[in-house]
Amino acid sequence: MVLEMKVPSPGESITEVEIADWLVEDGDYVEKDQAIAEVDSDKATLELPAEASGIITLKAEVGDAVAVGEVVCLIDTSAEKPEGSSGGSDKKEESKKEAPKEEASKKEEPKKETYASGTPSPAAKKILDEKGIEPSSVSGSGRDGRITKDDAVKAKPSMGTPTGGNRGESRSKLSMLRRKVAERLVSAKNETAMLTTFNEVDMSAIFELRKQYKEAFKEKHGVSLGFMSFFTKAVIRALQMYPAVNSMIDGKEMITYEFCDISIAVSGPKGLMVPVIRNAENLTFRGVESEVKRLAIRAREGEITVDEMTGGTFTITNGGVFGSMLSTPIINPPQSGILGMHNIVERAIVRDGAIAIAPVMYVALSYDHRIIDGKESVGFLVAVKEALESPEELLMDGNVKKALEL
Repeated sequence: MVLEMKVPSPGESITEVEIADWLVEDGDYVEKDQAIAEVDSDKATLELPAEASGIITLKAEVGDAVAVGEVVCLIDTSAEKPEGSSGGSDKKEESKKEAPKEEASKKEEPKKETYASGTPSPAAKKILDEKGIEPSSVSGSGRDGRITKDDAVKAKPSMGTPTGGNRGESRSKLSMLRRKVAERLVSAKNETAMLTTFNEVDMSAIFELRKQYKEAFKEKHGVSLGFMSFFTKAVIRALQMYPAVNSMIDGKEMITYEFCDISIAVSGPKGLMVPVIRNAENLTFRGVESEVKRLAIRAREGEITVDEMTGGTFTITNGGVFGSMLSTPIINPPQSGILGMHNIVERAIVRDGAIAIAPVMYVALSYDHRIIDGKESVGFLVAVKEALESPEELLMDGNVKKALEL
C-alpha cells in the first residue's frame, strides 16, 4: 500500500509552506513518527514526521513552496525494512559528478562573433540603464553573444577596481520566516504613524532586590530572578493605566483588550521569533520567569509552535543583551506599541541634590500615533519608569517575600 503524505495545516492563517530541508534521501526506509523534513511557514519552522514506516519517495524539492494539503512524498508501507546500508547514495553521487562534465562539454561550443555580440535586447537595455551598468561590462549568453533580459537581471554594478585580497561573495535564499518578518517590518513602517518616545530608568532598586533575593528565589523556584519579570509586571501595570496602548486598529474601529498577552521578542536560529505570554496579568514573578524561560528555550531550539506565537497585545524586546545602548524598536503589527529595553550602564545621575553613580537603562516606546496620543505614550513610559524605580511599592504591594513566593 502506498501512503500519500500531505502537508498538514500548521495554523489557521497559513496556506502554504516551504520545504527547508529533507532529513532523508529519496528511496530511504523511514520509521513511523521519524522526522523526515523541516518545513518553513511564515511564522515558524516545523518538523514533518513520517505517518507510517516504509520506503519514501520524495515529491518536492528543497526550496519548493507547497500548499497545505498538497502531497509532498509517498511512503510504500508494504516494503520491508532493508538489512544494512544500501549503495544507492553512492550511485547518486557518481551520477551527479558525471552530469556536470557532460553539461560542460556541451557548453564548450565556440561562439561566433557577429554584429549582435555584446548588444543588449530592448528589454535588457532598459534594465541595464536603470541599474547604471554599461553593456560592455556584461557577458551575453544569448545567440552569438547577445545580452538577454536574464543577463541584465543578473548583472551587478561594478564594485570598483580590485586592488588585491579576497573579494568573494555568497548568495543564499531567505527562508519563508525571514521573508515574512521583512514584509511585516516594512508594512509596519509604511502603514502606521509610528513614533518613539524615550526615558531613562535608575535600576538601583531592582539591583538591590535581585542581590538580596535571587539565590533564595532560584533555590525555591528553579528559575533565576531576572529583569524580564520586573519589566513585564511594570508594563502590565502601565497597560492597565493606559488601555489605549493595549489596543489595535481594525478597519474603522479600535479594539481595546481587557487582558495582557505580552509578546517577547527572541532571536532564534531561523530569525526573530515573538512567542506570547498569555494573560500575563495573572502571573506572579515566578510565573513570568518560568514562562519566559520555557518560551525562549523552545524558540531557540526550533520547537516553538505557531499557536505559541499567535496573538499578543503588546511586545517587549531586549536589545540590551546584544549591547545596544539605544534604539527605536519597530511595532509588531497589528499591535500598537512595543517597549525596547537596552543595556545597563553605570552613569552619573542627580539624586537628592547630589551627583551619584547608578546603573541606568534607557527605555524606548514605539507606538502607533493613529490611536495613541502623546499624553498616553509619555504617560505609559513614565508609569513603567516609576514602577521599575519603586518596585517594592508599586509592583509588590510592599511585601517582597509574598510577591516572590518565598
